Order: sequence, then structure tokens, then C-alpha cells
Amino acid sequence: MHIYASTMNTSTKQPLRVAVVGASGYSGGELLRLLAGAADITVEVVTAHAQAGRPVGEVHPFLAGRLPLVLTAFDAEALAGLDCVFIALPSGEAMRIVPSLLGRVGCVIDLGGDLRLPTAELYEKYYRKPHAAPRLLGEAVYGLPELNRERLRGAKLIANPGCYPTGAI
Repeated sequence: MHIYASTMNTSTKQPLRVAVVGASGYSGGELLRLLAGAADITVEVVTAHAQAGRPVGEVHPFLAGRLPLVLTAFDAEALAGLDCVFIALPSGEAMRIVPSLLGRVGCVIDLGGDLRLPTAELYEKYYRKPHAAPRLLGEAVYGLPELNRERLRGAKLIANPGCYPTGAI
């Protein structure tokens, strides 16, 4: 898995230190599978609300023996100083926690749809609910390299594209 060099610890050539918030779900599990095989990435923290206290390999048997971590409850302060935090939460949850991470971690990548749209009005139109952190909508870089390659370099907040645009490309 390649993460833009600007988010990496390139000055020290150390592995990228990351966390996955929402690691017990399908998206979190698949992301962990990819990250566990990356030599230049170290997964340091995995969180899951209902599964806190359980080993990752118990929740995702395909990771047994590959990722010896225990799921914890989300705590923004415990993630401070990490290079990148991936958010793999259900729709509507990322917008509530991302503000607590900005400025504490190097980069936040939301795998859900909470930050993909440019305005609160569009978000409400398509998701039929108000956005909890509307200022982030204009701040997040839409993470499709084919459209935003240069803007992604050094971005502190990335809204990962969904399956339709990714599949279409």
C-alpha cells in the first residue's frame, strides 16, 4: 500500500505509524489486511467501540498471528503524534471525531462518505441529515489521485473516494 511520501517519516526513514479507527468492521478489517503486509507501515493502534478489549485476530481471524494488537475504545489523545489515522466508521460517525484528531496527528484519511462533498448543503441533500462539522467539507482533499494528485501531497485531511468513482476509473 502506498501512502503519499509527504505523510511519511521520510526524514528518518522510519515506518509510517498509523491507527485504524473502526477496525472491527469490514472496511477496517480489509484495511488492516493491507496494512499488515506493508513493510513501511506500522499499525500502532486499532479502535472499535463495541469490540474494545478483544484481540484483532479474534475479531478478524485472517489476521491471527499477523497483527498482535488489542482493540481499544477511541481516545483522540491516545492517537496524538501518529503519522496517519484512518477512519473506517459507519456513515455519520467520522464527522464527529475528525475535529478532535486534526492538529494531533499528521494526516486523517476518512474511508467513509462524511467528508467527500464540498458543502454542507450538498451533504444534507444527498445524506438527508445535517453535517456535524461543515467547515471540514471544504478542507478535505478528495482522495482520487487521478483528479487531485498534487493536492494530496501534504494533505492533512483526505476524503477517500467511494466505490463508484473508484470502480469507474
